[in-house]
Amino acid sequence: MPYVVQPGDTLLRIARTFNVNTEALLAANPGLHAARPLFPGLLLSVPAQTAFIYRVQSGDALLGIAGKFGLSLQALLQANRHQDLKKLLPGLLLTIPCPDSGRIVDGRAEYGQRELAADAEALLKAYPFLQVERIGASVMGKPIIAVRLGDGPAKVHVNAGMHANEWITTPLLMTFLEDAAKAASFGQKLCGVDMRSLLQQVTLWAVPLVNPDGAELVQEGLRPDHPHAQELLRWNRGSDRFQRWKANIRGVDLNDQFPAFWEEEQARRDADGPGPRDYPGPHPLSEPEAVALAEFTAEQQFDLAVALHTQGQEIYWNYRGYEPVDAERIARRLARESGYKPVKLTGSDAGYKDWFILQYRKPGYTVEVGYGLNPLPIEAFPDLNDEVRPLLVAALEAAASLVL
Repeated sequence: MPYVVQPGDTLLRIARTFNVNTEALLAANPGLHAARPLFPGLLLSVPAQTAFIYRVQSGDALLGIAGKFGLSLQALLQANRHQDLKKLLPGLLLTIPCPDSGRIVDGRAEYGQRELAADAEALLKAYPFLQVERIGASVMGKPIIAVRLGDGPAKVHVNAGMHANEWITTPLLMTFLEDAAKAASFGQKLCGVDMRSLLQQVTLWAVPLVNPDGAELVQEGLRPDHPHAQELLRWNRGSDRFQRWKANIRGVDLNDQFPAFWEEEQARRDADGPGPRDYPGPHPLSEPEAVALAEFTAEQQFDLAVALHTQGQEIYWNYRGYEPVDAERIARRLARESGYKPVKLTGSDAGYKDWFILQYRKPGYTVEVGYGLNPLPIEAFPDLNDEVRPLLVAALEAAASLVL
């Protein structure tokens, strides 16, 4: 089928929309290249891919095959009604229909402001007990939203997507919100925990995408008509490759923006101006994204905060001795649940976690999700989700125990 490329489209986004894989999309459009951005107005051919083929293995059973691919037995039988499946012989070719996941949040492709806005609206319709608020705007005017789940006295904050090339933390946090809301709505457990009961003890305020402008730049590349095109090219040393960009659209590292020994961080970084990373800005809270997060934190007075970053599979829990006595104990619990390593960090200032601990003397954590080179590959999403989900459940439980 034909498809006209829209602004913001990428190969992965188109593949996700039509439930095809990128290899099939590239094969159907020989002129495309996976490493090059798509231009709006380009006419693509999208291959139909509503099913694939599975060769029966020795020991297979129909119910096991259905479970392996997330299908009901009826759906598998319907797709192979032309075959006699009373005897399932090794080597038999079965048609496996592509299942509808039934999920709202889909982490199979780039995830930015467009996906976040649509998913937040859909989650609100599905789970009306959620609350969505706009807490500020980015340099380019994109809304920074917060999502509330639960109504308990213990208040937890989790933020994600602060560094542009760490945008995968945004769908991870949104996926957790969907899973937790669903479990609470249906009276189910998540990671063995009764979420309905837990969310009567805890209020979670999540800010899934702190840096929407930077995430867009990393995911979609630099358009010629971008209002900051010339500056961004200069700050990126003339390169039009922005996959490694961490900063906001003004070349400021948002996690070096908070008033926690900012001057020492500035001296340590020794950055001569805006760039892809490590420039803390002209002064603390010079950037609207950091201001929005700081003001929201001051307004809500959270009992515990978690900042999701990538990568390293580590949990940073201290700050210059200002952390409360429970901080390390909670960090070790989060580590047990995720398989990550709790680390007592030195030589780092001006981060959100640093400021939260310094300002409020409450437990604050930077979680470095996954392992590898940023941006982490989207293929790692299921594994990362398995690591993050129990960690966040444990963080909610820890906060509940603090206010009992």
